[in-house]
Amino acid sequence: MIRHRRMAAAVAVACSAALVLGACGSGGDSGSEANSTAATVEAGDPVAGGTGRVLQSGEPRSLDPAALSNTWAHQPLLGNALYGTLMITNNDTFELEYKMATDFSSEDGGKTFTLSLQPDLVFSDGTPLEAEAVKYNWDRLKDPALGSTTIRQASEVESTEVIDPHTLRVTLVDPNPQFGQAVVAGALNWVAAPAALEQGREAFDANPIGAGPFTLVNWARQDAIELEKNPQYWDAPKPYLEGLVVRTVADSNQRSNTMTTGGADIAAETNWSNINKAEAAGLQYVVTSTGGGQYAGMNQRRAPFDDERARRAVSLAVDLDAVNTVVYNGEGEVPTTFFPEDSPYYADIPLGETNTEQAQQLFDELAAEGKPVSFTFLSYPTTESRVLAEAIQAQLSAFENVEMNVEVTDFAAVTARAGARDFDMIISSAITQDPDYALSTAFASGSSGNFMGVDNPDLDTALQSGRFGETQEERKQAYDEVQQILADSVVGIWYTRGVPAATFSADTHGVQLFSLGSNLPEELWISSN
Repeated sequence: MIRHRRMAAAVAVACSAALVLGACGSGGDSGSEANSTAATVEAGDPVAGGTGRVLQSGEPRSLDPAALSNTWAHQPLLGNALYGTLMITNNDTFELEYKMATDFSSEDGGKTFTLSLQPDLVFSDGTPLEAEAVKYNWDRLKDPALGSTTIRQASEVESTEVIDPHTLRVTLVDPNPQFGQAVVAGALNWVAAPAALEQGREAFDANPIGAGPFTLVNWARQDAIELEKNPQYWDAPKPYLEGLVVRTVADSNQRSNTMTTGGADIAAETNWSNINKAEAAGLQYVVTSTGGGQYAGMNQRRAPFDDERARRAVSLAVDLDAVNTVVYNGEGEVPTTFFPEDSPYYADIPLGETNTEQAQQLFDELAAEGKPVSFTFLSYPTTESRVLAEAIQAQLSAFENVEMNVEVTDFAAVTARAGARDFDMIISSAITQDPDYALSTAFASGSSGNFMGVDNPDLDTALQSGRFGETQEERKQAYDEVQQILADSVVGIWYTRGVPAATFSADTHGVQLFSLGSNLPEELWISSN
């Protein structure tokens, strides 16, 4: 089967000058195949009823929006189910589309934005959801002590001001005309009832109050999260399903087996191998096309990777085609350049290469200076993460003067360690649609999402030029420079393109992904056999 992997990240460029996000058209033909790969069937009008069985990849540490991550490899469907969405991105055009919000726009170059809400929104307990609740949630997410998964987006907000019950003025620390993309990508898009949050985590986890299409029935840790239809959901007659049962299955083989044997209706998926298995089993799937990818990132704040030679030596030592074979059965896509060839931002700048002779020379050079390369790979508990770490470890064992250990721990611990910058090597990502959000978040020196400690003034300047470029040519020139600096400085080992995906049964319909694989549960429905 031929898969369409065309990247169309530049369609948002024409919107940047207007700064009324979501108000401009795509500027060309961008059918569903332009930015996604899909195998789905048409099934007519939605049918109400039934319970959807959902598989996610990461067990949440809490149902607090601050603890949930809105990307395909974590808990996006669960967050959307409990809290709804202020807005989403159209993954064909990258325009913002409004849900509980009706507008998010700027008239001053992206320094301040006006967020407008639907009238008469209510939380599941019947209390009003107004601008004051959004302010409470957004201000709260900025608190470093909270440990929010969204602090890197929230920290861009300098202040918020309630104008009236349906209007919030948002002032950013620095102007960012692309900030709507950051809102959609994290917990800023989810609003929980302030009174419920103030009861504390234990009480909130027992009774989370949001305005989403579903409410909590029961959460059995390490087993199932049972949800039921919210009768007060603003967008009736949605949701179509009467309930959801969400289970966390970190093991990719177990996820695939559960889907192919009919044990679940829909699963968040992370690699092409499982998608190919789903296709062979007659399941449906949808994949969001992206640039960038996932990488084994090296913490530049401490030894050994504060020395560029150590980073380069490890990168030169690793054969990524061999890694792809071990981790993805050769079915993954190793990103040799940051953007794919059909992206308007493509540049023929290699992300890395394998050269074992040069790698050994660098390891020996560092050892002679009393700095032998020794580090630990901090791994998530998923099969993919563990196998990746072990594959890199096995390859490095063939070299002298380098030692790599693997530490596998749970999602919460990895998230906490990453936030504290307490790691040597960790899986990270810079997965792009419009380049600004992912690249600035991951690599700008002042970004709280800069986990690797990248500090390069030239890179900061290029990222700013890309953010504010008024033409595609200007942004292309800026992102060419970004790509060259990232390749030269070796921020990590780019081992696979991101695969924000979902696989689902033949009788499951309404699957709609936005941003990086975030699913809209209110759209799901199940047809009778």
